[in-house]
Amino acid sequence: MGERPVITRQDDEVLVVSVGDVELFTYVHRPSTPAFEGPKPYLHPVRTLAGDVVTAFRPHDHRWHKGVQMTATDVSGENFWGGVSYVRDQGYVALPNVGTMRHEDFTITETGDEVHVGEMLSWFTEAGRHWIHEARQFTVRDVEEDSWTLEFATTLTNVRAEPLVFGSPTTNGRELAGYTGFFWRGPRSFTDGTVIAADGGSGEEMMGKSARWLAYIGQHDEVDRTSTMLFVDHPANKNTTWFVRTTLFAAVNPSFAFFDTVELPSGESLTLRYRLVIANGEWGREHVESYVEKHPW
Repeated sequence: MGERPVITRQDDEVLVVSVGDVELFTYVHRPSTPAFEGPKPYLHPVRTLAGDVVTAFRPHDHRWHKGVQMTATDVSGENFWGGVSYVRDQGYVALPNVGTMRHEDFTITETGDEVHVGEMLSWFTEAGRHWIHEARQFTVRDVEEDSWTLEFATTLTNVRAEPLVFGSPTTNGRELAGYTGFFWRGPRSFTDGTVIAADGGSGEEMMGKSARWLAYIGQHDEVDRTSTMLFVDHPANKNTTWFVRTTLFAAVNPSFAFFDTVELPSGESLTLRYRLVIANGEWGREHVESYVEKHPW
């Protein structure tokens, strides 16, 4: 086992978790994000135990991409992703529909070798309507010699009087662009990285496919090192389909509404859970399979 994770900073804007002298991540829960970019909490920078940064922040091609975020590209026509919205038969359009996810409160516990963070958030449309109450939990766990795990869970409750319909650019007519939900944007040096997935899957052929896990391996500039990002889907999640790109940039998203919309009736909840393992070095298929087997849900 590695060292124990601890909270090393917490204030009105950020929460930082560290192991030893390495800040694993900064969680910005009250960001100063321009309204067009869909203000919401995000994790950046995220680091390996070797101290290498594995996230990108506000890249010039998609300024609303910020490290690791919970997003939603289309919620009954509202955009909680940021930026332009994909409209059937029109393409991407700037609309007055970019909502916000607002931090309300934290409940934090440090137990043994884990840090547990519970968070309450409220989702508001651009017009100021409160549509979703979110109970979010993330846990830093399984700190080992060469890796650590971020376990992420969210429960979205529809507080609107009408059903909410979650979709994506693909459900609106754009082929193989079904991104929505838990989203990671990798650093520029990770472009053209390597993708491997469960059951022999690999490469960008995993776009639009299902698998219980998917790993992205990228190289860092300046230092002679490689890192592996392992995403593990929870067995109880329904309809998880991978959105993954290695070019023109590195990105992974276990989408919950890639090909088909998800309707959430008024007063009901949707729960999603994922694990993200941040590892030093290049993990091959056998290494990943062994790790997943040793760390069951």
